[in-house]
Amino acid sequence: MPLASLSVRRTIGLVSAAAALLAVSGAGAQPDEAVDVIIRGGTIYDGGEGNPFVGDVAIRGDRIVHVGPTGGYSAPRVIDARGMVVAPGFIDPHTHADSFLRAPDKAARVNAAWLNQGVSTVMIGVDGSGTPDVAADAAKLEASGIGTNIVSFVGFGPVRQRVLGQDARAPDAAELGRMKALVAKGMCEGAVGFSTGLFYAPQSFATTGEVVAVAREAAVRGGIYDTHQRDESSYSIGLLGSVQEVIDIGRQAGMPVHFAHLKALGVDVHGQAGAVIAAIDAARAAGVDVTADQYPWLASGSSLDASLLPRWAVDGGGAALLTRLDDPATLARIRGEMQENLRRRGGAGALLLISQGFPWTGQTLEQVAAGWKLDSRDAALRIIRQSVEAKARGESGGGAAVASFNMAQADVDLLMKQPWMVTSSDGSDGHPRMFATFPEKYVRYVRERKVIDLATFIRQSTGRTADIYKLDRRGYLRPGYFADVLVFDPEQYAPRADYVRPREPSVGVRKLFVNGTLAVDDSRTTGATVGRALLRPRPAGCATPS
Repeated sequence: MPLASLSVRRTIGLVSAAAALLAVSGAGAQPDEAVDVIIRGGTIYDGGEGNPFVGDVAIRGDRIVHVGPTGGYSAPRVIDARGMVVAPGFIDPHTHADSFLRAPDKAARVNAAWLNQGVSTVMIGVDGSGTPDVAADAAKLEASGIGTNIVSFVGFGPVRQRVLGQDARAPDAAELGRMKALVAKGMCEGAVGFSTGLFYAPQSFATTGEVVAVAREAAVRGGIYDTHQRDESSYSIGLLGSVQEVIDIGRQAGMPVHFAHLKALGVDVHGQAGAVIAAIDAARAAGVDVTADQYPWLASGSSLDASLLPRWAVDGGGAALLTRLDDPATLARIRGEMQENLRRRGGAGALLLISQGFPWTGQTLEQVAAGWKLDSRDAALRIIRQSVEAKARGESGGGAAVASFNMAQADVDLLMKQPWMVTSSDGSDGHPRMFATFPEKYVRYVRERKVIDLATFIRQSTGRTADIYKLDRRGYLRPGYFADVLVFDPEQYAPRADYVRPREPSVGVRKLFVNGTLAVDDSRTTGATVGRALLRPRPAGCATPS
């Protein structure tokens, strides 16, 4: 047995032995109180800062009624969890799960990609993509039957597009008022906060002041500012300038801020994680509530157009881009700026094309260009053009998705150790993070490399995330909390997806309960679709609906 494996097993064994001696002193419940399910004898990590212990978790209906020593309960179903880890269902604060949650096929809406990782709650509308019509969207998803709980953001992208379209210009006073009203609407309908993706057009056309003005509508209604920051590399204002912009938005708007998938992306900023951490720590010390999430992969996921095209080239949307590409002088300018963006990303050999079902799937841009006997920029533009034309026809996909190998291991490790960091997948089609992020982090960073310990991994995947987003009675194993409960085998919990086979389900989840219903049984989803839309109560500052 590998030494890392022995270490995890030994830790659980020691906890089990100590708990067995202490269990008899625990306060018991009423004798033979009836519940629906007892998870017996597992090593319990309750999502908090305390030490693990061996005991039982009892579930009645959709709630946890007991977490503690064995005894005092009876149930028609008793799960033997000896040697297993028992934890809250994992919470993923940054996902692109729409291809599952919005699928016409109920089997897809089970959202097995996340359930098989032990995830019971996912957040949607990230990167500024969330609709302002939060209540209607959430009701539709919940009524259709979904396997995981969802938490919604109101997003800057749809808000800005409804008012300004794809244009690179500032709003006038009336237009800004309309955008603010849309954000207020989304917050009043239950959004957890305001999400932006300032790296992406047309959100990238907004000034800091515009973002602050709109974000205040979420702030006064108790929301968080969650952002894919403007620059994770050296595209515009630079990584450190972008970090400071996020902090300034939070300070000026008067709200907590959260960095989505925090990273130092590209050769120009490798080694800057320490400076990022120092800036965040200084802001926190000055009273700004700053947190972040991170995925445990060295390759990000994006698209060729977002990675390589200058932002001015997409002003006005896809049709305007195609017009520019057809003009020789403008095309020459675009190609010139693409060369620098390729360098930032580590070259064409660092861009793996991951859209599924295309002739170039699984090849690097460098390989595709060589096969077509084209310059890498021209190969990218051929794929981008096809993608834009497909979208114009109303087709999904388009083939431009990439995994970009652009992060340094030392930066990933250092960020992971921070007390304000949590786990996210940023799960998107074609990247293994959609199917394997949480077990990847466990195997590579807990068991093999010991960057963090098991308690930290669980804390970063459960209670700390629930605290950041103020989720009601989620993220912890406590009496009265909703019964999102995970049982996983510390020896078998592992990823199976990789960059070649990105859709392989993860293994090792013995049981996963979502709202008290068994959703995963021995690494197989049960077909249950009992996920709920976790909308926030109507905050102050909202008119009472008529």
